[in-house]
Amino acid sequence: MKLVINIPCLNEEQTLPLVLRELPQALSGVDEIEIQVVDDGSTDRTAGVAREFGCRVIQHKRHLGLGRAFNTAVWGALEAGADIMVNTDADNQYPGRYIEELIQPILHGDADIVIGDRRPGNVVYFSWVKRLMQRIGNWLVQWLVGGYVPDSVSGFRAYSANALLNLNVYTRYSYTLDSLAQASRKGLLVTWVPIQTNAPTRPSRLFRNIWGHMLQSGFNLMTVFVIYEPFLFFFFTSMLFAGPANILAVRFLYFYFLGQGSGHIQSLIFAAVGFTLAGLLFVLGVLGHLIGHLRRLLEDIYSLQKTQFLSKNEY
Repeated sequence: MKLVINIPCLNEEQTLPLVLRELPQALSGVDEIEIQVVDDGSTDRTAGVAREFGCRVIQHKRHLGLGRAFNTAVWGALEAGADIMVNTDADNQYPGRYIEELIQPILHGDADIVIGDRRPGNVVYFSWVKRLMQRIGNWLVQWLVGGYVPDSVSGFRAYSANALLNLNVYTRYSYTLDSLAQASRKGLLVTWVPIQTNAPTRPSRLFRNIWGHMLQSGFNLMTVFVIYEPFLFFFFTSMLFAGPANILAVRFLYFYFLGQGSGHIQSLIFAAVGFTLAGLLFVLGVLGHLIGHLRRLLEDIYSLQKTQFLSKNEY
């Protein structure tokens, strides 16, 4: 049983040693542990520090984003023969001592993905605004995936080899929501283990402030929603135009039957525009739904190719 501990990095030469010193050297049920660092275009000595600690380093020539770094990590872990991959952050947020608890459900065959639940509503290092937004975001993601989601953006996760073969992240900003949505639709078992976090060592590299985080997270959630629920997204969007269009159409007909239709022709015009836009959005939803079926077929083919390439050592 081989465990690959993956750490995505962007200019982390200061905090990376703290993370690496905390990682376990041996774990019950695990025969081999390998540390993998994905350097996402760092301009400091991140890669050099990682190599000094004996890590396997995969480098991007330029910054591609956390989502792309996750895809690189998945391929790297599979190439290394990982039975389990644990993903943790380079800012020392997640204590390494929890890795043993994190991988237990996978070792026992009870889960494909295990996520460290920080219980973000109670984290003292988060502002009240961030705690509130985390709760709202968790509720929205829970509605999207149709399951219990206490900490949707936790980056402390363990993946089985089966999960790694079936996940294909599309979003560039992050992989956390995308992989949850995929897991729900592909029948991968997800469970959660409670963890505590270390005190912050530096500001987040994903966003400059809480408002930027809220904006980017909202956009990311909307992107995931459009990808995985296109019909619902465009249907509800079309209703934003169809509703007012109905009201305007009824208004015009009311005055028309009173013999005053010529004075309210503008209501008819705006109603026609609203119905046209609603119809176009509805058609987009239908097309998106059909494209989704094609995407799932292509994902199955891609997963099969992963398996074939790895079996032939052609990565």
